[in-house]
Amino acid sequence: MAETLLDLPGPFLVRLPGVYAPQHDTRLLMGALDREGVRPGATVLDIGTGSGVLAVRAAQLGGRVTAVDISRRAVVTARLNAMLHRRRITVRRDDLTSAVRAYAYAYDLVLCNPPYVPAPAPDTPRHGAARAWDAGTDGRAVVDRVCAGAPTALRRGGVLLMVHSGLCDPDASLRLLGHVGLNAVVSNRVRIPFGPVLLSRLNWLREQRLLDGEGTTEELVVIRAERD
Repeated sequence: MAETLLDLPGPFLVRLPGVYAPQHDTRLLMGALDREGVRPGATVLDIGTGSGVLAVRAAQLGGRVTAVDISRRAVVTARLNAMLHRRRITVRRDDLTSAVRAYAYAYDLVLCNPPYVPAPAPDTPRHGAARAWDAGTDGRAVVDRVCAGAPTALRRGGVLLMVHSGLCDPDASLRLLGHVGLNAVVSNRVRIPFGPVLLSRLNWLREQRLLDGEGTTEELVVIRAERD
């Protein structure tokens, strides 16, 4: 499957079935990446790389990029897109915790578009496409782990850029990142219509008091956190 959802110079973006398709959150995080900039030779870790589009962009900006994902299909997809765009990117199959421990204090920049959609099931899926978005009943099953592990992955002066939904409490992310010693702010916000997954859960979201009234839009935020 070839797509042109994002304005990457070069060939189409290839995506195997079941791999997360770049969407509004990807575009928002890519904008944050472009504004942050990547100095030549800077080390970049893309956690939950999916299609690899952010890893490719970071490499185009001059970074030495490592991309990780728990999905085998995502790993293959990211490698294909790196080759199509003629970028040298190290792509590995790894989960979040192992990735952070393996690359301790190694990165100038960490990118993360984690699963963040609140779901009726308390545990994150082990298989299937929903593994890319379902994140427990509060949507924070993976976000909390990213916040806790980010200082371990970052060099001094390193930066985490993470995108997630306002439905899973950005203020909680800022508190957690501050607690582990990072200077964290919301660097960008955008409001978008609900997609099919959230639309299918409207009643449940209201029952959980994660959604007020009759609204069918969500706010996406980019969190920037820097290690002194």
